[in-house]
Amino acid sequence: MKLGKTAVVLGGSAAGLCSAGALAPHFDQVLVLERDELPAAAEHRRGVPQSKHPHFLLNSGRRAIGALFPGFEDDLIAAGGLHLMPSMDAAYLDGQGWSARKRSAMTMIYSSRILIERVLRDKVRGLPNVAVREGVTVTGLSTRDGAVTGVHVDGEHIDADLVVDAMGRGSSVSGWLVAAGWPEPEVRTLDAKVTYTSRWYELPTPRPPSWWWQHLVIMPTPDKGDHPAEHEFLVNLFPIEGNRVIACMGSWGLDMPRTTDTFVESAARVRTPLFAAAMARCAPTSEVHLTRSTGNKWRRYDRLRQPPRGLVFIGDAICAFNPFYAQGISSAAGSALLLREHLARADRLDAAFIARFLAGQRTLLRVPWSLAMARDQGYECAVGTEKPPEWRRRLLAAVSGPAFSFIVGAAREDDVVDEHFAKVFNMDESLSQMLRNPRMLAGFLRHYLRKALGRQRVPFDFDARAEPPATDYSAAAAR
Repeated sequence: MKLGKTAVVLGGSAAGLCSAGALAPHFDQVLVLERDELPAAAEHRRGVPQSKHPHFLLNSGRRAIGALFPGFEDDLIAAGGLHLMPSMDAAYLDGQGWSARKRSAMTMIYSSRILIERVLRDKVRGLPNVAVREGVTVTGLSTRDGAVTGVHVDGEHIDADLVVDAMGRGSSVSGWLVAAGWPEPEVRTLDAKVTYTSRWYELPTPRPPSWWWQHLVIMPTPDKGDHPAEHEFLVNLFPIEGNRVIACMGSWGLDMPRTTDTFVESAARVRTPLFAAAMARCAPTSEVHLTRSTGNKWRRYDRLRQPPRGLVFIGDAICAFNPFYAQGISSAAGSALLLREHLARADRLDAAFIARFLAGQRTLLRVPWSLAMARDQGYECAVGTEKPPEWRRRLLAAVSGPAFSFIVGAAREDDVVDEHFAKVFNMDESLSQMLRNPRMLAGFLRHYLRKALGRQRVPFDFDARAEPPATDYSAAAAR
């Protein structure tokens, strides 16, 4: 059923492209307005500086995009994306040492952000009623009687039955609404001062024989004594298409290297020599890219007494997350799919429709938001409305890291724990749902007792200074 003549999407990044796919079945025309000139190939552009860093596409995001654009996953893999099982294909350093390899419930597709968006653009260009206007600037909204009725673009007015704000963290829409008479929405924030820095490399051909792994992950040290600041870094050697990797180091509240020389020097002080050694075997293909705009921010449009009709928000324009947790694209795709579902059930775009959609989106966003808060609220450097009382912050700081490592350990030993942990990681289940599950609690208790008695079936904490073990311990876990 068509719900109107024209829908307008503000922004042509991943959130905007997914929104276009959601709108296309329900409007005669969908117009995507993008400030940048969009490249035909997988290339960086000014409006997406974070494309130079690693991007996970979580399973929930894969499914949502696949529902919006059938064949997306196959097209991404055909373009070079890697379909991997992290528990088998990643060398993972957590706690005091390397984790063991074993098969698990979780698979992921690895690629660069620029390839994800290129494949999405190809899908959108195949929709006959969707047009993308590039190199244009949206300067405001037109409103009437409590509704958004169109947009102003470079001196031109475009009427719209529905407008989607997908302009990201820096969206001007909230300010335009205030100027038009709506109250400022409540904004929940927490900035844990995360900074991360990345450099792109080409892998050696052939790969060294000891490199059974494709992804290298180094978690911050649990040690509380003296150590180099780099031991506090979260580190990735992240595989992408084209026989390339992105070397990335990030931290909460610490200074990060900004130049190629300091990047290499810091890599040498990471708590395993493998990271620097692997970088040295690769050929750098970029400069160092640093990002600090990483705070969590949720604009609570759902709490306005009378939200504007004719306007919805997708992606970072409504809820932006600490990028460390890889929730952005998947959350945006989930919101776009939710929008399509609400449009399919609607017969008019009235206030009730907007209220229903905002309520459903609130439920969806609570899952990734709670995961981000569970970690970021424990950092002393964090600031914002969601900064907890000091006693609670200290408690979170003391338990969040060890609790995560404990759950990872339990997942090594218990297939049911592994399955639910994969669901939480991929935003298919909330953390609270997992922790209320009696079977999960039983699995945690069993793991605690086995660990206390030294009877774990899968070994762990292999020497961090040595090569990660290549042995597949799946059979031991099954026993």
